[in-house]
Amino acid sequence: MEHDLDLTALERWLSQKLPGQAALHVTQISGGQSNPTYRLDYGSERLVLRIKPAGPLLPGAHAIEREFRVMHALGAAEVPVPTVRWLEEDRTILGRPFYVMDWLDGRVFPDASMQGVSHDARREMYLDSARSLAKLHAVRPETIGLGDYGRPGNYFERQIARWSRQCRESTGPRIPALDELTTWVTQHCHADDGAVAISHGDFRVGNIMFHPTEPRVIAVLDWELSTLGHPLADLGFCAMPWNTAPDEYGGLLGTDWAADGIPTLDEFVAEYQRHAITDLPLTRFHLAFALFRFAAIFVGIADRARCGNATSAEAAKLAPLAERFAQRGLDIVERSGQQRRAGLLWTP
Repeated sequence: MEHDLDLTALERWLSQKLPGQAALHVTQISGGQSNPTYRLDYGSERLVLRIKPAGPLLPGAHAIEREFRVMHALGAAEVPVPTVRWLEEDRTILGRPFYVMDWLDGRVFPDASMQGVSHDARREMYLDSARSLAKLHAVRPETIGLGDYGRPGNYFERQIARWSRQCRESTGPRIPALDELTTWVTQHCHADDGAVAISHGDFRVGNIMFHPTEPRVIAVLDWELSTLGHPLADLGFCAMPWNTAPDEYGGLLGTDWAADGIPTLDEFVAEYQRHAITDLPLTRFHLAFALFRFAAIFVGIADRARCGNATSAEAAKLAPLAERFAQRGLDIVERSGQQRRAGLLWTP
């Protein structure tokens, strides 16, 4: 893949960090809609570089500085993250901030179906993802220097306000389904219950690296949206594959996922809760909120595509997913309402 990195400047910078190495080779890693990512082969070193995209950016967006900080802090805990090396905020080096971390050998799957994995391994990989999420949420932020990593309290209220504002300020056409879902999550927002955890913000199969041969998580990737948040926001986000189709960012809906060894959502949630430090129930609000938030994120992707500032070449194709995710959120609201009225809903 082509890239716009100044290789001479990058090699000069690396030579100061790693004297004695030579022959820099750079390869862009596919995937991701936000921060360009590259593999660096520099002599005997294998590294990964994450950098902000070029062009004008929204305030607070593409926060690679936060990615570096949270992974550096979690490296001291038992949460699987890559080892980060250096954060460079001097824009004179490559024109924009970047950081470098170690390369890991492992498997990353583009969608929730995890093609090429055996039935039993697929099930265990899903359950280990649930345990890894619970392990993240068990870390007390203040014990690893992240007590100020976000604003504790009223997480859902603040998130709804933030993403609603992005939708209102979008340069694209209005999306009636998203407007309706926004109204619903606003009206059904849960009151603050005091639960605070380090929230990944985008915890899904595509951001998890598994061991090359064993069914276990070795690294959680892409921490740009992380903050101090509510643990059930992450768990609700994890539920999306069961409620979205394969052409909706790699979901499971409409496929024979159970026959492939993928646990049910109930089983996934139960595995999380067995290892979690709280027993808070996952509700339809959390599921709808996750889809609302993801729809709003895709509104932003569409805006970047229109102004030519999207990282992925597929951004324009992915932009219509904002409406699809909003409709999936409304489907959950209606389906859950019907189940609740029939006394069948598995959560409040």
